[in-house]
Amino acid sequence: MSDQKVAVVTGGTRGIGRAITLALAESGAHVCAGYLSNGDAAEAMRESAVAQGLSISVHQMDVGDPEDCVRFIDEVIGTYKNVDYLINNAGINIDRTVRRMTIEEWHGVMRINISGCFYMVKAVIEHMIARGSGRIVNISSIIGETGNVGQANYATAKSGMHGLTKTLALELAGKGITVNCIAPGFISTDMMASVPEKILEKIVARIPIGRLGHPEEVAYAVTCLLDDRAAYITGAVIPVNGGLDM
Repeated sequence: MSDQKVAVVTGGTRGIGRAITLALAESGAHVCAGYLSNGDAAEAMRESAVAQGLSISVHQMDVGDPEDCVRFIDEVIGTYKNVDYLINNAGINIDRTVRRMTIEEWHGVMRINISGCFYMVKAVIEHMIARGSGRIVNISSIIGETGNVGQANYATAKSGMHGLTKTLALELAGKGITVNCIAPGFISTDMMASVPEKILEKIVARIPIGRLGHPEEVAYAVTCLLDDRAAYITGAVIPVNGGLDM
């Protein structure tokens, strides 16, 4: 990345989002990392990154609130003038079989995982169109391709990101904006750390590469899609899953 770009990463202070934030900052971008809660941890991450010479700011925001998404993007543009990259990474899971899942649990995941992605795109898209350039990367999941017992809401939302990605790619292809999606497999994050050891062993046994992925490996895929040399890639759903789903 030549001149400093401005990147927005939702859910950008933990797990995969944190790795993406750091990777983009290490590539020379200024990264605006959104977070919903635990501001102390977000600020600690920022201070640590800045001490290493990286350009990062943290912003409390709720992707499930369309007005707050607009407020967040307006804040970023007002301070940093541009948004070159939007990484829709924020997501939650509330796992329950369909028979036991409540209506509130269904809509709670949809609100963040798919509506939040749509709200963020809506908040930034006119700015990118006016500039004639932009990169949007949506972070989905292997579960959006395969489904998973107890994750009907999560799987549906992540699969929906694939359809949204392809539609946006078609609509924006002539406007200098690419839209792609990355579908990680089982990645070594805090969420996976809570999985019982016996279940984790069964998961790893199914992965051809024989291990969990690292957040940095997902982040690397994001940086590749943002590179100027990736301008001909749009509408893609790229798996980063160790060969678990091909």
